[in-house]
Amino acid sequence: MSLFIDTTQGAGIAAGTGIRPFLPPLLVGALARADAGIDFEGTDYSFLEKPGFLVVVLGLAVVSYLASRSPAADAPDGGRSSLERGLLFVAVVLGALMCAGSVEHGGGAGWIGLLIGAGAAALGWFASAAFFSGARRRLKGSGASSSITLYADAASLAVAGLSVLFGPLALLFLAGLAYLLVSSRRKDDQKYAGLRILK
Repeated sequence: MSLFIDTTQGAGIAAGTGIRPFLPPLLVGALARADAGIDFEGTDYSFLEKPGFLVVVLGLAVVSYLASRSPAADAPDGGRSSLERGLLFVAVVLGALMCAGSVEHGGGAGWIGLLIGAGAAALGWFASAAFFSGARRRLKGSGASSSITLYADAASLAVAGLSVLFGPLALLFLAGLAYLLVSSRRKDDQKYAGLRILK
């Protein structure tokens, strides 16, 4: 039972990391240092709660924030910018590590956690990117569009934090993210089909 809870906990943390890559690892690392619902000590991933690692993650968060404020961060023709691609890579790596640490603490194999975490982080990234990019398009020109990042930060912390408190909740979060991703793809397909008909 413990392994199941720790695995779902790790998957939920990874999903939150996929939504926004830096705040969930900082939150979980701080909780692990206090042994509050999660602990990486005694695993190959104990560095995840060490001050040095947390400082590096915080530094990356600052660099990412500054880079996102640069005009060069905007991708031409609505494509993915190099910053976004870099953040996706970081999110998948951090999500995989977090999940592996949780799984190994529950007595499972760390490499299984790496695979589960990478998949959950990728799901969180693509589902949230589709949802929030749509929200930005709808709110473009209004003052509310600038708060989208805050909503994403809050969502990532909520998913990761609640998964630490009760691991099986992560299954609901993952199902919700999968639904968001599928529904957004379906809407895109319908939009492109409409454009082809107009042509």
